[in-house]
Amino acid sequence: MKIMVGIDLHSNNALCGLMDESGQRLVHKKLPCDLPAILELLAPYKERIATLAVESTFNWYWLVDGLQDHGYHVVLANPAGMQPYSGKKHTDDVSDAYFLAELLRLNLLPTGHIYDRKTRPVRDLLRRRLLLVRQRTTLILSFKSLNERTLGQRVPLARVKAMKPEEAQARFTDPADQLLSAQQITLMGHLTDSIAKLEQHILGVAGKWPAYQRVQELPGIGKILGLTIALETGDAKRFADAGNFASYCRCVKSLRQSNGKKKGENNRKCGNKYLAWAFVEAAHFACRYDDQCRRFYDRKKQQTNPIIATKALACKLAKAAWHVMAEDVSYDATRVFGPAKKSDFGETGREPAKGSGHPSQAN
Repeated sequence: MKIMVGIDLHSNNALCGLMDESGQRLVHKKLPCDLPAILELLAPYKERIATLAVESTFNWYWLVDGLQDHGYHVVLANPAGMQPYSGKKHTDDVSDAYFLAELLRLNLLPTGHIYDRKTRPVRDLLRRRLLLVRQRTTLILSFKSLNERTLGQRVPLARVKAMKPEEAQARFTDPADQLLSAQQITLMGHLTDSIAKLEQHILGVAGKWPAYQRVQELPGIGKILGLTIALETGDAKRFADAGNFASYCRCVKSLRQSNGKKKGENNRKCGNKYLAWAFVEAAHFACRYDDQCRRFYDRKKQQTNPIIATKALACKLAKAAWHVMAEDVSYDATRVFGPAKKSDFGETGREPAKGSGHPSQAN
């Protein structure tokens, strides 16, 4: 008789629960986050274990990879898609582990995607780059605020980026302000160098990917947004269609209806927050540098508001990105926006020239 295993994973321990096909609970045990200890518990049942479900927490990499290396079939349980029975009087880690095993047994477990372990570190490196960019932005804003507060002067962003610590220090008379401004400029320089090194490594790995090269054909998408979309998506064919991919990118409505009436909203944060950010940023750039995107945005803005119009354009770009990545085809604006209408042309009756492009470094 086959066995299903549910593992409720925490930062310092893992609760393993084993259940057979009839729903009989066989054994459960709380173990430290130590792969050999977990393998020792599973070893007597290895031939009968069909599937292991590991809860998708921040620290699942080591456990899933280790179990797969030892021949176990592992799935990643999606916590956002699971809702234990709310009428239970008492729940704990044991019930949570057996709940995973029970969903496995009934073939009802909502699962997440196990990203390819070879490219996973590069994807995570790109996420850390975003963290460094935010830290640098915080320092820039702090330095500009110091100047406005102390000197009553607004310093342009370009000058801040080009400023040397000595120049920043010379702007102030108080020793504390001199020290602070010099250190801020120094840290900005270190962060800029670190960001450049990270980008160089990421481009060396993903720069030649067909998916990365295809998405750069879309309006509004440059180097960083292209890398984000390609790395966060992985294999685009894992999505059934463009609509599913747009939903994963948080570009569709979160709505719950019954009998044609709105009854509330579902989980708006279900999906990938990095892709959601990337396509909204792409929509902003596309409005500036692509005429067709601008016309679509303007029509939507007249019907709704700028926020919804931007999100609608982001959804269009997300669907287009899925097509070019999954089908390995060139970007076709006609397929995205339909054939151009005469009303879109100027007085000459000719289609206006397309935008001059998009800044590959700005995003």
